[in-house]
Amino acid sequence: MFRIEKSRRIKEVPPYLFAEIDKIKAEQIARGVDVIDLTIGDPDLPTPSDIISQMKKSIEDPKNHAYPSYIGMPEMRQAVAKWYQNRFKVKLDPETEVIILIGSKEGIAHLPLAFIDNGDYGLVPDPGYPVYKTSILFAGGIPHFLPLLKENHYLPDLDKVPQAIRNKSKLLFLNYPNNPTSATAGKEFFEQAIAFCRNHNIIICHDAAYTEIYFNEKKPLSFLEVEGAKEVGIEFHSLSKTFNMAGWRIGFAVGNSEIIAALGQIKTNIDSGCFKAIQEAGITALQKDLSETKKLREIYQERKDLIMSGLKKTGLEVEPPAATFYVWLPVPDGYTSMEFATHLLNQTGILTTPGNGFGPSGEGFIRMSLTASTERIKEAANRLASLSL
Repeated sequence: MFRIEKSRRIKEVPPYLFAEIDKIKAEQIARGVDVIDLTIGDPDLPTPSDIISQMKKSIEDPKNHAYPSYIGMPEMRQAVAKWYQNRFKVKLDPETEVIILIGSKEGIAHLPLAFIDNGDYGLVPDPGYPVYKTSILFAGGIPHFLPLLKENHYLPDLDKVPQAIRNKSKLLFLNYPNNPTSATAGKEFFEQAIAFCRNHNIIICHDAAYTEIYFNEKKPLSFLEVEGAKEVGIEFHSLSKTFNMAGWRIGFAVGNSEIIAALGQIKTNIDSGCFKAIQEAGITALQKDLSETKKLREIYQERKDLIMSGLKKTGLEVEPPAATFYVWLPVPDGYTSMEFATHLLNQTGILTTPGNGFGPSGEGFIRMSLTASTERIKEAANRLASLSL
């Protein structure tokens, strides 16, 4: 009898968190519940019209119908370098220090394949974006969780990594502004991380997808602004959040040329690059006035204030996020993350993400996203006000 046997690596990976949440949402809708979905960070706002116009023009150009470059069009890489110079005052060589990705998730998922062998460790923030862990598992490595605790401002304590694991670690994933905690990191922490990784030959992979979503004019840093960063690591960025281009699947990685080249070598064997028409639209996005994202931040600020007001009326204490479009909420005493998310859904129809879905240290929290429409966020705030704990 024919039998299908999954590989060990796929058996080791739990179902993708948001795929499971989609099932729960569908079940509630089928029951007639008016669900307000505050789970996935999928921007609801439209892509700016000038980016769409460029895409319409580019998609009709026959030269864009051929295979693209594996590493990205020169013009797109130049646009990335110029954007980094304007935003962070970081100088990049577009030839060797920039690579274009099919969304930053693709690059994050593929990078460990270039550096991790069976039995090597990868250091993973906990809680954190689930792809960090799974990318290490797929490469045959072992994830070692770094707890992000409230009392440490959601920064990992690298001194607590056991020496034996340091010696066998190849990668350190960092993510600031942070998903899911919304924490930011300063220059001092990045200096510590750079010194730690230089001393132990560990590559830093900094996921900087949320640097343009911040509040109170406190601009988050690029890891590459800190001295020595380019020696030990790379930074991932995405057009998904900054320009509402989540479905377009375009991002980039920048930094150490040897690491970029290794990621490029993986890509040449796995994919054929990002569609050139999307890259041309991406160039239009990166050439936009940096102040335009202020309008985006103002919308998220309004939504954040609405949710915070609703939570306050319930008696729940929560720290306002400094950045990202997430609220990281401690659950009330007597509940687990899943129990409170279920209670919230049953009482209010608001669907949130249990914190333990991001790692063991996420237990005791839920995450709310601000990427529903402002009207739906208002409705959510009103429903929260009537929540009984």
